[in-house]
Amino acid sequence: MAVCYFHTCMRRQAPLGIMKIVSCYQVFRSIWLTRPAGRFFHIVSGLCAPLTLADFEAINLCKRPLPENFNFAGDVLDQWSQKEKTGERPANPALWWVNGKGDEVKWSFGELGSLSRKAANVLTKSCGLERGDRVAVVLPRIPEWWLVNVACMRAGLVFIPGTTQLTAKDMLYRLQASKAKCVVASEEVIPAVEAIASECPHLKAKLQVSPHSRQGWLSLQELLQAASEEHSCVETASQEPTAIYFTSGTTGFPKMALHSHSSLGIGCTITGRYWLDLKSSDVIWSTSDTGWIKAAICAFFTPWLYGACVFVHQMSRFDTDIFLDTLSTYPITTLCSVPTVYRMLVQKDLKRYKFKKLQHCTTSGEPMNSEVLEQWKMQTGLDLHEGYGQTETGVICVSGRGDKIKPGSMGKPVPPQDVQIIDENGHTLPPGKEGDIAVRLTSTRPFYLFSKYEDNPEKTAAVMRGNFYLTGDRGVMDSDGYFWYRIGPFEVENALMEHPAVVETAVVSSPDPVRGEVVKAFVVLSAPFKSSYPEELILELQAHVKKSTAPYKYPRKVEFVQQLPKTPTGKIKRDLLRDREWGRT
Repeated sequence: MAVCYFHTCMRRQAPLGIMKIVSCYQVFRSIWLTRPAGRFFHIVSGLCAPLTLADFEAINLCKRPLPENFNFAGDVLDQWSQKEKTGERPANPALWWVNGKGDEVKWSFGELGSLSRKAANVLTKSCGLERGDRVAVVLPRIPEWWLVNVACMRAGLVFIPGTTQLTAKDMLYRLQASKAKCVVASEEVIPAVEAIASECPHLKAKLQVSPHSRQGWLSLQELLQAASEEHSCVETASQEPTAIYFTSGTTGFPKMALHSHSSLGIGCTITGRYWLDLKSSDVIWSTSDTGWIKAAICAFFTPWLYGACVFVHQMSRFDTDIFLDTLSTYPITTLCSVPTVYRMLVQKDLKRYKFKKLQHCTTSGEPMNSEVLEQWKMQTGLDLHEGYGQTETGVICVSGRGDKIKPGSMGKPVPPQDVQIIDENGHTLPPGKEGDIAVRLTSTRPFYLFSKYEDNPEKTAAVMRGNFYLTGDRGVMDSDGYFWYRIGPFEVENALMEHPAVVETAVVSSPDPVRGEVVKAFVVLSAPFKSSYPEELILELQAHVKKSTAPYKYPRKVEFVQQLPKTPTGKIKRDLLRDREWGRT
């Protein structure tokens, strides 16, 4: 298990170790508290002026043009560092990390700035990287994830987050496809990288976050101690690449969604206003895995645009009691988590806990059933605000503070997003008609949208239909302008049919005591797989669907059958299977 090595020296120890603790603390403290340097002003319309939150909101609302140059580290984080000095920002840390074992890290924006300058020097000098080079960042929820990503932006490098659950095969594809020149990895991932590194000709540096030394690997913490804090933030163009996220499709290998400095660094402003409802005094806890873009949106760009504190609990495995104790112990004002977490939390007697500071709760990833919304509201007094987005678009629909909560709805479009339901010809459909969820584009491509699928112009073109960007999801809009998911059985069935074990399949809804209803797949197996262990094969099929389509669409129930019921003409009788599941036969 990875831990933060900046603060392992601060772990509680017996009195005999006090001198050792103090000595170790002083070494690392010298790294943290160096004086920040760098630019705090930006050329806008010929004048030297700092960009403000109001500027970013105006840019999002199309009330002022996108600046030619923008860098989140220099134009946002360093501005908050200045405000700390002048007392314009509350005393909250910028990053507050705990692991539940007594270790804790608190960084101000000034400390984050100082450390990230050192890290930028590690990447450019020790690792030999140059502007535009790509860095795979595969770390769990530890402070180094935030640090390295900020350092990449300072140096004009492109960071590529990945979940620590990646296999050696996954790593090989990502490193080869992205042509990454550096990988930053933790203990969980290093063996997978080692297994395939020789097959990655572009990889020139391997940086580890680990207390152990390894041949061929550089140590991030050792290099940080020796690195200079003097680093000038690169003057990046607003639409210059800053991040690549691998995103699954219905067929083929994952695509590389390329984001710019402005799509993430400015585009998240409206999310903070309309969905997360943030202010600089807030402490937000987002539980997303660091490999997914939701972590970048809800635990990086959006909170820091508003000068809020990002709270992180390493928690490698979800534990309801630890989760509730954390909410009770720390002054968390804003919670962002997936529906499954809330479903598990409401199984507890929440009235036993006092969430003294909690004011705003959000959720996304899949529809939320009304029972959980009602239970959460009854036991905490707080609404759950649903949202919808994807890797390519960021957040595009929300149920914001003050909006009517409609259980299961993804909410209404976030300004200035023009979200519509369209048909196969690109025509908008009226309320109540099911179709493709799409975002209408203006004459120029919106800056908040991903730039393209890197090295894949065909896939980039395929997500366009007329003047609409296709999200790939089906849905319907009601008469109040709220949008609703529709999980089509054919998309899940097509994904399953790609697996060699599946001869035939039918997908229907099925009742579930926790989620209300879930996707269930009836599967006819091919002969070679009929003797397989059913539990292992189910997990394999579920994992396959998660990789082939949106993760929330995978069949949570799978039943192997000898044959599927059909009409005389051979059409699968899904209604019969559905009725059987719901006890209507």
